[in-house]
Amino acid sequence: MDMAVAKTFRTRSPAVLREVAADSQLRLLTLTDIDQPGFMDAWQRLVAHAAEPNPFFEPWFLLPSLRQWGAGERVVDDQVVVGAWYHDGRLSGLMPTVRSSAYYGHTITHAKGWLHPNAFCGVPLIAAGHEDAFWRVLLAHFDRMARRALFLHLPLLPADGPVSAALDRVLAASGRAHYTSAEENRALLAGDASAAAYLETAMSAKKRKELRRQHNRLAEEGALTFERIDGDEGLTAWAKEFLTLEAAGWKGAEGSALASAPDTAVFFTQALQGAAAAGRLERLALRLDGRAIAMLVNLITQPGAYSFKTAFDEDYARFSPGMLLQLENLALLERPDVQWADSCAVEGHPMIERLWRDKRRMLSRNIAIGGPVRRAAFRLLKAYETRSRKTEEARQK
Repeated sequence: MDMAVAKTFRTRSPAVLREVAADSQLRLLTLTDIDQPGFMDAWQRLVAHAAEPNPFFEPWFLLPSLRQWGAGERVVDDQVVVGAWYHDGRLSGLMPTVRSSAYYGHTITHAKGWLHPNAFCGVPLIAAGHEDAFWRVLLAHFDRMARRALFLHLPLLPADGPVSAALDRVLAASGRAHYTSAEENRALLAGDASAAAYLETAMSAKKRKELRRQHNRLAEEGALTFERIDGDEGLTAWAKEFLTLEAAGWKGAEGSALASAPDTAVFFTQALQGAAAAGRLERLALRLDGRAIAMLVNLITQPGAYSFKTAFDEDYARFSPGMLLQLENLALLERPDVQWADSCAVEGHPMIERLWRDKRRMLSRNIAIGGPVRRAAFRLLKAYETRSRKTEEARQK
């Protein structure tokens, strides 16, 4: 598709959403725009046909995210907007973006895909088969509308999916400068084995024996039960219980628990309610005499799943309740609608990487935009940011 046919609209009126796109348009929409029945229907169709799943950009997650933080996050001169790409009159791509001056502790004005600290994947929702066209239109938009942004920053893109492959093709065809600004490899659960067979392969017989011992000793403390809930049964009380459990541990002491701030606590409850209504939620808990000592939230997004949040009672750490709950979570392997599960955990996590043996490589990428002067400045930034990496590669050779 010729990039010249891409048109950009900034809208705030719901009436604009009723217009039918002639061929290919990128519209920049606000929370008011997207929180409309007509747009929501199109959004749900896009989710169903997306090349890669991303629960963090589905309506039930993104809308409460924007209500809490998007409208008020004014950095430089912009608020968070949602780039909605239409192809032949159909919503075929969606990604929230913002212009920011905060860049890894430095002040560099740039455009970026928007994620908040409790969203763990930045891959845009793109209708399967339209990945290349989406990237061409998006990059053409930022070329025309760079304003004060030096580059486009795309955080947490799965390195091995079709969306990143399409971006690589588009960048190679155009010769546009780009580089990886950050990379992380986080624990991934994948494979065709049963839960029992996977555990036997992943852990030594000695470690499995130790976990059985811890389970038996924990059961001596009281009535030990396990629960798995797919719907919204008792959800409000369950979410409150999770928030209390997490806040009682080290995250609460450091002020990083969800309950440490009213906005994150409200967001968590709303996101779980939305996930349950959308059929995306799975809740697990390990209970001792009815009280939760380990809890886990999975977001089920075919063909994958995201292990969104987990917490455990540190008073019972000697029994490894978090790990015991993860043993139950291996049942994800046996779900016909789940081929893989992303841990959403930091690289090197001491617990989950003892059990989940595969890795999911996530890249944060910087891409040149604008005209020759801006791109020359970008090449200087690239040389500066990649200098240590080149030195390390040379040393290893």
